[in-house]
Amino acid sequence: MRSVRQAVEIFAPCRSFLARAGAFLLRRGHAATFWLRLRRAALFLACVLVAVAIPSAAGPIRFRDATKSSGIGFVHTDGSSGKRYIVETVASGLGLIDFDNDGDLDIYFLNGAPLPGTPPPPRPPSNELYRNNGDGTFTDVTAPSGTGDSGYALGCAVADYDNDGHDDIFLTNYGGHRLLHNNGHGAFTDVTERAGLRSASTGADCVGAGCAFLDYDRDGYLDLYIGNYLRFDAAQFKPCARANVPVYCDPRTYAPLGGRLFHNQGNGTFDDVSESSGIGRHKGYTMGIVCSDFDSDGWTDIYVGNDVQENFLFRNRGDGTFQEIGVLAGVAYDQYGDEQGTMGANAGDYDGDGRFDIIVTDYQNQVNTLYRNLGVIRGNLLFQDVTVATGIGAGSLPLVTWGCGWADFDLDGVREVFIAAGHLQDTVEQYDSSSSYKQRNLLFQWRSGRYTDITAQGGEALQVVESSRGSVFGDLNNDGRMDIVVLNARTHPTLMMNETFSTHHWIILKLVGTRSNRSAVGTVARLAAGGRIQVDEVRAGRGYQSAEDLRLHFGLGAHAVIDRLELRWPSGLTEVRTNLNADRVLRLTEGETVPAKR
Repeated sequence: MRSVRQAVEIFAPCRSFLARAGAFLLRRGHAATFWLRLRRAALFLACVLVAVAIPSAAGPIRFRDATKSSGIGFVHTDGSSGKRYIVETVASGLGLIDFDNDGDLDIYFLNGAPLPGTPPPPRPPSNELYRNNGDGTFTDVTAPSGTGDSGYALGCAVADYDNDGHDDIFLTNYGGHRLLHNNGHGAFTDVTERAGLRSASTGADCVGAGCAFLDYDRDGYLDLYIGNYLRFDAAQFKPCARANVPVYCDPRTYAPLGGRLFHNQGNGTFDDVSESSGIGRHKGYTMGIVCSDFDSDGWTDIYVGNDVQENFLFRNRGDGTFQEIGVLAGVAYDQYGDEQGTMGANAGDYDGDGRFDIIVTDYQNQVNTLYRNLGVIRGNLLFQDVTVATGIGAGSLPLVTWGCGWADFDLDGVREVFIAAGHLQDTVEQYDSSSSYKQRNLLFQWRSGRYTDITAQGGEALQVVESSRGSVFGDLNNDGRMDIVVLNARTHPTLMMNETFSTHHWIILKLVGTRSNRSAVGTVARLAAGGRIQVDEVRAGRGYQSAEDLRLHFGLGAHAVIDRLELRWPSGLTEVRTNLNADRVLRLTEGETVPAKR
């Protein structure tokens, strides 16, 4: 069943033709009234028959820049001091959250803060929360919600850590991480101290990075992985230059930190298990992370993207410990054996084999890298670098790339790749003519076995040129089409509304755990429609220091019915539902044999 908007789009040419025909006939005089009515009726019937006969199809993917009309007034600051502190280069991510449970995705923007040597601004910057009004506009509810944290924010994760039915927010900051508890009445409370997470920041010089909620031990409570970048002390800062041009220093100037793992004890508090789990033994310049069941054994693994060193893959042993297998698995270095300046990381099944692959974004003169998951072979989880074979690295050499991920923007059942781009050196044009500080984001579409860059044809929102950082995907207006929000450094964000014409079908799954964590994080959905099988997983924190929609979105092509949906919950329960109608947001609760009404 086509949506009302799609029907309007289909009939638009018919309406236009009828209007022109009517005008022509009316110019002939009142005697033509009878023939005008008759011809209008005939033409309308013809249009109906043509529309019915049109096969399911999609036009070119196009995004409209809706930033100005949305009412979003957020402006990002990196706290620029003029001294070029390295903290400025990595800010910030953002998050999607339905904080008021009204079915509409709200947007949480992260912000920097004044750094030492910066004159205090008239109005101190802070993070900002915008409530979705459901009509294409948003309202700033930062003050009444209590989400205006004024720390130097870098990354965030969104999920219901205490299973009370309301999504909470965790923030990684420079100098002090935060846990914001959703009280359920439109307001949040800082419970960092109460939750036992004050020590997660590891000191005032700690620069945070990506973070994620996950249930690594499958006890029904969400644990927390915190990625940290490096230690930075402004008092010990020494400037750097390239070709006599001031630049931000190489990260290796500073000490790496790596990640910390906190176990949710089920009583609102967390216990640091970094050392006992094996996570704490590995130090790195962590940036983007993604948690997923890469070996399909039912236990969530952790992939960590590190800047200027090898990446980590922590394989979950299922006994509370992890084994770091990045090198053995083939995801620590690129195909040439080189370490990467990894910024963002995400997971998805690009080739339809049911296994989760990994995409990472990189620094200038490196390319976006795609690792194909080969599965477990003789007990070893293995990946293959297919960057060249798939074309995903095309055009990325002059760029610095950040937020990334897969989404089916035209609903044909095959997911596209979006990548946010922007240099971190604001003086790069003074010493390198091959690059620029502000850059255009990238959109790739799968065509004939390869990714093709379709950015130039993607509409006005894809022609925006800024220095972008975090990016998130979600259906902001619940029309079935995935939209994009991009945080741009030192300026306004970009709200990219999907206006792709498509008669294809879709489904959005809102999963609710009962035996599992309530946010259903870690649940794997396997969907079959018309012979095509798709798989996805609920993840809470990914890309570049950002939190995407917790709901799962699938494009279905011409198929209006889902033949089979298999849900593998973290609790170990596997449920199967058949013959589900498409084109709706479907709420499914763990353990229910009949889908709950929306």
